[in-house]
Amino acid sequence: MSEQVNVQDAKTRLSELLARVERGEEFTIARGGSPVARLSALRAAPYGSWALCQAATYI
Repeated sequence: MSEQVNVQDAKTRLSELLARVERGEEFTIARGGSPVARLSALRAAPYGSWALCQAATYI
């Protein structure tokens, strides 16, 4: 189950939340106590590998 955070908290702690997402955690972002979005990893790739793939595409 994902941890729920409110919008203001998510804005304040975005870097921390993203680091935790990279480690496999998921978060539900809520406004006024109602869930509105989910913060989760797109894939289980190491940080930075997407940029390397994109750079290779343009070379």
